[in-house]
Amino acid sequence: MTAGIEVITFGCRLNAYESEVMKRHAQAAGLNHTVIVNTCAVTAEAVRQARKAIRRARREQPGARILVTGCAAQIEPERFARMAEVDQVIGNIEKMDAASFSIGNTEKVRVADIMAVRETAGHLAEGFGSRARAYVQVQNGCDHRCTFCIIPYGRGPSRSVPLGAVVAEVRRLVEAGCGEVVLTGVDLTSYGDDLPGRPSLGQLSRRLLKAVPELPRLRISSIDAAEADDDLIATLSEEPRLMPHLHLSLQAGNDLILKRMKRRHSRADAVRFAARLRAARPDIVLGADFIAGFPTEDEAAFQDTLALVDEVGLTYLHVFPFSARPGTPAAKMPQVAPMVARERADRLRARGEQGLHRFLDSRLGLRESAVVENGDLARTEHFAALRLPAPGIAGEIVKVTVGARAGAELIAA
Repeated sequence: MTAGIEVITFGCRLNAYESEVMKRHAQAAGLNHTVIVNTCAVTAEAVRQARKAIRRARREQPGARILVTGCAAQIEPERFARMAEVDQVIGNIEKMDAASFSIGNTEKVRVADIMAVRETAGHLAEGFGSRARAYVQVQNGCDHRCTFCIIPYGRGPSRSVPLGAVVAEVRRLVEAGCGEVVLTGVDLTSYGDDLPGRPSLGQLSRRLLKAVPELPRLRISSIDAAEADDDLIATLSEEPRLMPHLHLSLQAGNDLILKRMKRRHSRADAVRFAARLRAARPDIVLGADFIAGFPTEDEAAFQDTLALVDEVGLTYLHVFPFSARPGTPAAKMPQVAPMVARERADRLRARGEQGLHRFLDSRLGLRESAVVENGDLARTEHFAALRLPAPGIAGEIVKVTVGARAGAELIAA
């Protein structure tokens, strides 16, 4: 690259959102020949990959300005500042400020104490994505301290976007032709704890759907069963525009491992919560996050997690082999061999794939409503990938009959 702005993004969807914002800020500031590396701190491997990308960017673009930000930069700014390839390090608060990208701003390290941040996050509400699906960040930060997670120290305390700002952004997205909006956050179910009146995620969803009746579909991203409120379950039951698909942050299916993770739910809690969801919305589809090979996990504990997949009826799994993050309590616990953790992760993914195929097969012959993503690819209300007979218009809602399954995709008749 000899000109322009390149953003290299690691980690979560929120980082992807913030990369879009940073790129616009940098363009508006008139920056040129700049590489922005948006780092992730979730594992030591994520940090290693970011450092590798920084060194590669300098080799390939010797004249570029390299700016490093994100969670790893927030937690260890001096470590990145010591890299000869890095021109500037900015924190997670600073990266959302347009002033950080001004041409005259050359301060080597600009990283504030993110744990001191308390303001509500109204500036986060701008959506990103496509006409088919836009993601709106309504919450940032986390007040919990799971033993495997360093992210609260990169994101700061939980803070929420006021309802008015969310409604205004969703209206703008719908007017632009967006077919589906996804509410997202670091700890989404803690939404509203810092706002006047403490509105819950369920109340936000209900009010948003009422305030924007022209919104075709609303989807909620990953939630914590320990924090999910009664209003969310009631809204799922009463509002067909709230999609019947939730992703649960479960992490394990063994009570001792959950306790050592410092999670706030038990195995029985997860089973009961799933039953409540299905009672409210019988056709709901559930996915989950799991960590395989957490410290002290033996084969019996892992079997509890495998069994939970079937017991809860999980369909979409995100599985991560445990990778110790320095600075977390879990890094000091007796470790499971990495090869064992990877093998367990493979087995867990295979169990999830079986559940997904069973679910997809259950849709054969049924009529589905799907939002067109790109070309002939669409997504059903349950987030299943669906191939259409012909390309459609991105954001358009189509109704088709399912004729077959090919791997992890449905095929329209």
